Amino acid sequence: MSTVSADPELSSDLLDKYEAVIGIECHVELKTASKMFCGCPNEFGGEPNTRVCPVCLALPGALPVPNAKALEHMIRAGLAFGATIPAHSKFDRKNYFYPDMPKNYQISQYDMPLTQGGVVRYWLDDGTRGECRLTRIHIEEDTGKSTHASADGRLASSTSSLIDFNRAGVPLMECVGEPDLRSADEAVAFVETLARTFRELGVSDVKMEEGSLRCDANVSIRLRGASEYGTKAEIKNINSFRSLRRATESEIARQIRVIESGGRVIQETRGWDEGAGVTHSQRSKEEAHDYRYFPDPDLVPLDVTRDVVERVRATLVETPFERYVRYVDDFGLETKRATQLVDDHALAVWFDRAVVAAGGKAQAVVAFVLGDLSRLANESGTHVADGKVTPEALGELVALTQSNAINSKAAKQVLETLWNEGGSAKAVVEREGLAQVSDRGAVEAIVDEVLAANPNVVADYKAGKTNVFGFLTGAVMKASRGKANPTLAQELLKEKLGA
Repeated sequence: MSTVSADPELSSDLLDKYEAVIGIECHVELKTASKMFCGCPNEFGGEPNTRVCPVCLALPGALPVPNAKALEHMIRAGLAFGATIPAHSKFDRKNYFYPDMPKNYQISQYDMPLTQGGVVRYWLDDGTRGECRLTRIHIEEDTGKSTHASADGRLASSTSSLIDFNRAGVPLMECVGEPDLRSADEAVAFVETLARTFRELGVSDVKMEEGSLRCDANVSIRLRGASEYGTKAEIKNINSFRSLRRATESEIARQIRVIESGGRVIQETRGWDEGAGVTHSQRSKEEAHDYRYFPDPDLVPLDVTRDVVERVRATLVETPFERYVRYVDDFGLETKRATQLVDDHALAVWFDRAVVAAGGKAQAVVAFVLGDLSRLANESGTHVADGKVTPEALGELVALTQSNAINSKAAKQVLETLWNEGGSAKAVVEREGLAQVSDRGAVEAIVDEVLAANPNVVADYKAGKTNVFGFLTGAVMKASRGKANPTLAQELLKEKLGA
């Protein structure tokens, strides 16, 4: 797989000369009713600075209290990726100045995170599977939000910015991945799997457009086959999958150009310019930043009992990767179709029920679900799971088509009737008289009529113009009002034309 997209300045030989090494850090806002350490609502948007209190504004004397639901979400997220949940954990103060952080420190976790280790398994568009180790997932609080431009796009002031503290204190988990990724495609697949899993678990809505999932990419390159890492650059605050792919590809290409021109990649923080399609330097990180971590004196250490861990473990559901593997390996679905289902939880649940009702005929079910059924749903603006067609009715329809009780044309008609009226597929077939005629004698009589009515066409066929066979098949189907078994009709036509 190519590491970067086509670059007019870099030949394919040059791209193959180097290997990318990528590690991703994701910041994910948790889905809770209130903030991490106070009772303010955890909701996106709102009038600036209206969802704040003395605790999240860090007013003197205000004391934080941990959000139990957020801690439970953290444990659930860790367990989903096979992480270890230590018996003891604690909160730390991470000290640094940032304009939209009211405390001038962030409540986070340093050396005793709530989860340790784990593995994220993902798949690419071509069906290739991979995995990336997790260093940890730890919990912290989000910052506020700075606005540097007014609504009309002009700077609010040449010397100041606007600060909204509504987001300050929102529970945030930081997922730190190991440098196991080797391409922009793998980086995107890694983050997509995180997002899918957190959405499935109900721990976050992972809406990148609202900032509830943001990621940083640590990118370096090395000669292909080398074991030592190169110098990394960190691309900060990427807020879409498209930007992650483009920023990573751009940074890989930039580092190749730097090294090939005799330069040296420096360790720094870089930003991503979506319009220009390039990363740009923000600040140097040649020396490790000292955040002066120390245990938060206002928050007691956390003791996580095995009972709590097992209670949360019992709530785990099938992960998106597990569902994907089941669809591809057990059901034989193509990667694209499996991904479509995995990305729509309600549709996937509906599909699974339909497969059971159809006796395990997953291929036939998915053809209906992602074909005519999805078309009907799109045309009406109604989700498949909310429509009148039940999984059991579709399973019944699949059984009718698989047994040749009805043909494909009749199946479409039955499905449309079910979509509009609901009910049983068998009942619709009986009521509308759509049952396929598979009786050999009955179909043979229709074939004889068609051949007798079209002597010139028969003569053309026997003279070598075999393309008229389709016309004769269509004539049989028309004469039977679409009810003749087409396979049987073609078989009888060939027999009689051959004779």
